[in-house]
Order: sequence, then C-alpha cells, then structure tokens
Amino acid sequence: MSVIRHHRLALAVTATLAASVTPVGFGSAQAQESATTLDRIEVVGSRVPGRTAEDTAAPVDIIGREEIAATGAMEVGQILQMLEPSFNFSRTFVSDGTDILRPATLRALGPDQVLVLVNGKRRHQQALVNVQQTIGRGSAGTDINAIPVSAIERIEVLRDGAAAQYGSDAISGVINIILKKQTDHTELMVQGSQYYAGDGEMLHGSVNTGFKLGGDGFINLSAEARNRNETNRAGPDSLRVDPPRVTQRLGDADAKDYYLWFNSGIPAGAGELYAFGGLSRREGDSSGFFRSAGDNRTVPELYPDGFLPNILTTVEDGSLAVGFRAPIGDNWDWDISVNHGRSKFGFEESNSVNVSWWYEPIDPANPAAGIHAASPTSADTGTLEYDQTTFNLDFRGSVGGFNGEPVYLGTGLEYRRENYAIRAGDPVSYTYGRTNNRDIEIIGQAGETAQPGIQGFPGFSPMEAVDKGRHNIAVYLDAETNLSEKFLVGAAVRFEDYSDFGNTTTGKLSARFDATETFAVRGTLASGFRAPGVQQLFYSQRSTNLNAEGVLTDTLTARQDSEVTRAFGIEPLQEETSRSGSLGVVIRPNERFSLTVDMFRVDIDDRIIFSSNIQPEAVGTDGNPCAVDNANCPIRAILDPVGVGQVLFFTNAIDTRTTGVDVVANHSTEFAGGSTLDLTALLHFNKTEVTARRSQSAILSPEALFDDTQVTLLEEGQPRQQHSLQAIWRQDAWQVTGRANYYGKVAGEGFTPGVKQTWGGKTLFDLSVRYAFSDALSVTVGGNNIFDEYPDKWDEQDGFPFPQLGFKYGWETMPFGMNGGSYYARIDYRF
Repeated sequence: MSVIRHHRLALAVTATLAASVTPVGFGSAQAQESATTLDRIEVVGSRVPGRTAEDTAAPVDIIGREEIAATGAMEVGQILQMLEPSFNFSRTFVSDGTDILRPATLRALGPDQVLVLVNGKRRHQQALVNVQQTIGRGSAGTDINAIPVSAIERIEVLRDGAAAQYGSDAISGVINIILKKQTDHTELMVQGSQYYAGDGEMLHGSVNTGFKLGGDGFINLSAEARNRNETNRAGPDSLRVDPPRVTQRLGDADAKDYYLWFNSGIPAGAGELYAFGGLSRREGDSSGFFRSAGDNRTVPELYPDGFLPNILTTVEDGSLAVGFRAPIGDNWDWDISVNHGRSKFGFEESNSVNVSWWYEPIDPANPAAGIHAASPTSADTGTLEYDQTTFNLDFRGSVGGFNGEPVYLGTGLEYRRENYAIRAGDPVSYTYGRTNNRDIEIIGQAGETAQPGIQGFPGFSPMEAVDKGRHNIAVYLDAETNLSEKFLVGAAVRFEDYSDFGNTTTGKLSARFDATETFAVRGTLASGFRAPGVQQLFYSQRSTNLNAEGVLTDTLTARQDSEVTRAFGIEPLQEETSRSGSLGVVIRPNERFSLTVDMFRVDIDDRIIFSSNIQPEAVGTDGNPCAVDNANCPIRAILDPVGVGQVLFFTNAIDTRTTGVDVVANHSTEFAGGSTLDLTALLHFNKTEVTARRSQSAILSPEALFDDTQVTLLEEGQPRQQHSLQAIWRQDAWQVTGRANYYGKVAGEGFTPGVKQTWGGKTLFDLSVRYAFSDALSVTVGGNNIFDEYPDKWDEQDGFPFPQLGFKYGWETMPFGMNGGSYYARIDYRF
C-alpha cells in the first residue's frame, strides 16, 4: 500500500463518523489538517508504525474531534456513550461518590476490565470504589471524565482483549486518548444548555492554544471550566410524609469542574523529549436517602420534618508523564518514560446529624441526668487516595522476515508502583457517642439504639484507615508480519510478576487475510488477566445501606484477608484470568461504502465480585433453630461483636461468559451541488452469563455469597443491545447532524429481591445544526433526546415501596439517565 493511500485511509478514519472502519474519500478540511501525520503514529492494538485502523487484525474505532464536537456533550464518558455502542456510561444517583464518578464499561464487562491510555501511556485508576448497588459494583475503574474534551485530538477504541500487549485491566479492550499537538491557532468555545424540565442548566467554556518551541518543538495547552446545576426527577413521597411531597434528589448531582492540561515535545539530539498531563478538580453536591421525622436516625429538635443528608464530594486528579524517544539506526527506535498519576476523592457531609452524639447521656451512670442534646450538622467524612507511578522502556523496529516482508517487533519492560490510602474523617462522622464506647446505652427518639456516625455517608474511622501499596514488573514481546501480500499474522506474549499474588503469563495471536481488495477476514485469540486492584485489596468501610427488607442498616464492608473474612473462610484475592477471541469480516466494495462485522467471546474465571449483603440469621422465629450464642448462628456470631447488621466483602467467586457482535457500516455520497451526506450504522449486541458460582466459605453457600439479585445486575444491568444511526450533511457553511441511539432493555432486582424489574429499550434522537460564518467563527444549536424520552416507570405494585417513595424510573441501572430532553447553543471561535 502506498504512502498516499495510508494518508487517505487515515484521513477517512479520523474525519468520518465515530467508531468505524471508514471508506476512503470523505473528510472535512479541518479533519484532514488534523490527521495528516496519522500514518507516522502507532494506532492502539498494533505497534507497527503506519498501520491504520482499517488494516489491523482486531477492530479499532477512531473518533475524531469533529465527531466529538457534533455530540453537544461536554464529558468524555457521555461522548463515548453516544458514539461507541460497545461503551456504557451508566448514570447513577443516591449512590454516594458514584453520583459524581460514574462507572464506564466496554463490551458489557466491568469498569476495571477496560484499560485507558493517554498518548499510549497507561492512565491511573480512580480512588473511589463503587460499593453501592450500581453497574460496576465492587470495582474501581478509570475516571475518564478527568480529561478535558478541549485537549483531545481523537479517541481510539480497541474492542479486543489486549492484556498480552498492554497488561492488566485490558480484558475487554483499550481506550487510547490522543492529545492535541496543534500550534497554529487558539480555539475558544462557550456552550450553554438546559433540560426541557427547566433544570440542569450548564455553562461550559474552554480554550485550547499551542506554541512552537524552537524549530520543531511544541506545547499545547487546554483550560476548561463547567458549572452544572442539579436535576431532580423524584416523584412525591406518599409513605413517609403527609401531605405527600418530594423528599429525594434523584438525578444528576450539582457539579463544578475545572481542568488545566498540556501536551508538549521538543527536539533533543536525534530524538524528542516529551511531556504531557494535567490537573482537574470537580466539586459535587448530591444527597443520600431521606430520613423521615419518626426515624430513629432523626433528631426532631433539629429536623422536625425529617431531613435529606447532603453529600459533598471533591475529586482532585493529577498526572504527569515525561519521556524521551529516539531512533536507533534506520529500523529501530526506543522510548523511555515515567508516568505518575494521582486520584484523590474527599467526602463531606452536611444537613445531617450524629444521633448518638445528640442522645448520649451526660452521665452514663445516671441517664436521668439528661442528654448532651448537641451534634454538629456537618463533618469531614474522610478521603480516598490512589497513586500510580509507571516506568516504561520500549523498543520498536523491524528485522528481515518472510518473502522480503519485514517482521515488526515491539519489546520492553514496565515497572509499576501502586498505593492506596484511606484517611479518617472527623470523629463525629464515625463514632458512637463521643467516646465510641459501645457499652454505653444510647437510645434514639424511637426507643432503639442510636446509630453511630453522621447520617448519609458515615465517615471512615481510624480502623478503616490504611496506607499500603504494591509493585509489579512486566516484560513483553510483540511481533507482526505479512506471510504473504494478503496474509498478516501477529503474536504477543507478556510476563508480569506482582509483589502480592505472584506472576502470570498471557499471550495473543492475531491474523488477517485480505482475500481481495474489497474483502478481508480477521480474527484474534488471547489469554488475559486482571490483578485485584489495590482498592479492592485495602478498602473497608462502615456505612448505612438498605437491607433486603428495605430497612436502613449499619453495614460493614470488610477488608479482604481481615479477621471478619477469615472467620467466614474467605481466602485472599487472586487475579482474574480470561480467554477471548474475535472473528470478523471487512467489506469495502468501493470508496463510498464499508462494512465490518466482528463476533467476540470473553470467558473470565475467578472473577472478583463484591458479595451480596450477608445478614445474620433470624432469632426466635418459628421453625428456626437459631438462638443468640447458639452454634447454629455462625453469621450472627461473627457480626454481633462487630456491631453491624450486614457485611459485604470482595472475593473470587464467579466465572462469566460474554458473547456479542459488532456491526459497523458507512456510506458516503457526494451530490452534484457540492453537498455531502455521510451515513453510519453502529450495532452492538452482547450477552453476559454467570456460568459458575463458588464459595470458599463453609458458612455461606454460593447462592448466598453472590445471590440472584447480583446475577441479574451482572447479566442484565447493562443493555444487551445498543445501536447508533448517524447522518451528517454538509453544504458550504452548513452542517446538519442527526443521530438515533437505541438502548436495549435492562433489568434489576437489587431493591426488590426475588422480583425482577425490567425497563424496556428506548430510542433517543439528537439533532444539531452548525453554521460557519467564516473559517474563524461558527455557531451550533442543537438538542439531545429531542423527543423527551424517559425510561419506563417503576412498577408501582411489584416495585413497592420505591415508587411510593418517589423513585419513578428505577435506580440501580440507568443506561441513559432520566433527565429527558435538552437543548444547547455553542459558539466556536478560532484565531
């Protein structure tokens, strides 16, 4: 293939619709300008320079900045949700920190089973663990929204297992975010939006600029700020208040986001010294579960009508990568880099109370002497921190091969250090009374034992505080060559050794056969792994959650390999292992049309799960032999001394199988009048099955350890079908973009055990119109979900009591949220 054709393929892939293997010949001038060096860039999934997405043996989707801008979305996660059907960005609420850091998944697997890269370098994970009943329960993925949209040149998505190429976490695939390098102009953008319902107002502004450093050096800078008001789709609460009124906040949290990022490179000798990274800070304001006036967790003197705890979160994220790359002779180059990243998640609670402080007797020996009748209504509830430092030394080049075709090789080593810390909150946020002495009887307003800690999100105590880490070292070898003009083969092997659980070796084979110039077959086979996250290794917490009866209950998340988990017989965490394969075809009958169909299967063994809520045996019920201090109550014997009503923990407990199909079709038409119409159809089908449940515990059966509610969330919580149809029409200064996104049905029973709630599939339509007054100034107006589609309402009978509490549209699984339609206006100015 000629260099010119490499350029044209690269242009087409970058400039056209998202997530496609794109036909030649239709890219805007702006996209062409931004993509002219793509043939010299390594595309994710292949270490061969000059390999385009259209030539790879595994499916790679490339989303250019023109497609990103046309979505009207201002967050990376939401953009991928609209343009990459294999990607899911579930919207959550009343889920503590997950309200602000939403779980991002690929091919219906977990948030921690997709690897995120920036400029080809491993991105650090988030400090927050998703411990509520949401998609990604028990995982700590990557905070993909910590990267500002204005800094992004394109996004590459490898829909294939790639642990042998890139290491742990790449079981479902890889997302590689490429930063801008431009130095020719400054781009200003201002956008305002609002939902049809009249809330969720958002004002977003960004600036991107670049400067040349010396002759061939550059620095590109991006700054963004966003202010988003909350949305609330709660219905009236008819059970806890009279007359009925809205008591909950159900929707997007109020958020203020700030970003400052850079990307740079400067010639140094025969090579290039490069650096990139950035800072982000996000402040979230969400709420917990309403406490009614008569609840034992309420103090009438402070909150006579009950209260809604206010959870304030601060997410700080920073990263810096520094490296040097240079050629070695004519056929090889090397790259050495150090990449450090940090995620910090701080919790605060307001509009709350520690009822045990309020009702604590002034003199425990003489309760009649009165109570303290005092408690702060706000507190620092603790901070989570995750740090990662990665050192890479990579070599890439070619040697003589078969029939005169070179063998392209990539090899190198990686050292990674990870650390996780939990910082305790204020004493009032977690203590039982001022002395935290459980022997003191403290009785709340309802005559029951007063709950410890501040309400909403109880703080982390010194018992949960931790500051620990681990390290690992990896070596890899990656090879790719053409056995003939039509037959491409590749292989990769990777060895990793971890300081905590040992070593593992993974491999991958790939092949592509171009039968004709218009038809190709491609496929891969791979083994993979995911090391248990340090968050999963060291996380623990006391909180207040709903139990199976819908009652707010003190809950312990027990640290793995702790006294509690050992008492249950649960062994320390081990790595997940996977086997995956894909088989697809590429059809390009002409330069105006292309079609790809890729089938995939991913089997994961010893998958790390967050257990079901383990509750103590009932005492004194008819036919139940369990009695206090009786050997027939093993769970109660473990939990009563700890003082909690239920426990959860991480363990390797299940095997899963995920199968699916991705279909991508593109068609481009040039009309006689000079206008163009680009059409894309993106179809994604998947099915996840729990093929085995196991328990290491003699006390807990597999069905108790990972019950049917969690099976339903894993198998049906994410859409099994997600499709996108998009059309872009261009004529002179006009561009009209229309898009239809279909999200298949989802189901859950996490809050109604034994009763599965199903929410039907929905299609959302987006429309935008852009007019360029000049090369420098353009205005876009548009709407997302223009027909104001909402999820199905929760069944009022089978979903009781949640619809009656105001949860109109469900809770645990919300693939596109429940905000309804929105409209926006955007101004872009370039100088």
